[in-house]
Order: sequence, then structure tokens, then C-alpha cells
Amino acid sequence: HVQLAESGGGLVQAGGSLRLSCTASGVIYTMKTMGWYRQGPGKQRGLVATITSTGSTFYGDSVKGRFTISRDNAKNTISLQMNSLKAEDTGVYYCNAQHLLPGMPMDDYWGQGTQVTVSS
Repeated sequence: HVQLAESGGGLVQAGGSLRLSCTASGVIYTMKTMGWYRQGPGKQRGLVATITSTGSTFYGDSVKGRFTISRDNAKNTISLQMNSLKAEDTGVYYCNAQHLLPGMPMDDYWGQGTQVTVSS
């Protein structure tokens, strides 16, 4: 079983920056794609950014050019550097990880979420 622990959320003014981190722990065999999703007030959870084990990244259109996702495979950690934050970036940010055990279907894990609030 894999646990994901997020950190780094908080309150920031529009135009400011925050850095989120997520560390996976537990019995880890092969961690595939990891990423960040967010759920704004009254909205569905949506993709922010993902990164594969080889470093390929994908960003949601609304964060391209402002957010950067990175990964440390040795530490099973991903980070999300968020710059030029806007009020619409407000929400709960969830870490996601796809974990693979040999001969088993891919498992999808979620963190508890960390609140990011951007004041305008």
C-alpha cells in the first residue's frame, strides 16, 4: 500500500508564488506517472500537471507557463512550483500517483489534499 503526503499549501496574494510537494511512502515497487489535480470551489477535480517516471510533463492549459512540475525518483517525491498565481488557482490540490506491482493492475493513489488560496 502506498501513502501520499502533500505539503506547501497556504494563502498567497495574486501574483505570488507557492511550492507544493508530495512524497510517496510505503511499499513502493514501480511508480509510474505522478501528478497534481485541483478542485476549486463548486468545481470538479481537474488536472493541473503530470510527470512520468522518465520526466515527460503535461500541463493543463490554464497553468502552462506559470506552473512547473518536477520529480525526484530516488525520493519518490514530486513538486509543483506555482508562479504568477491567480484567484482562479484557488482550490484543494491533490497529489496522484500510479503504482505498479509485477503482474498486478495499475493502482491509483491520492493524497489528502492541501488548500491553496489566492487572494485578489
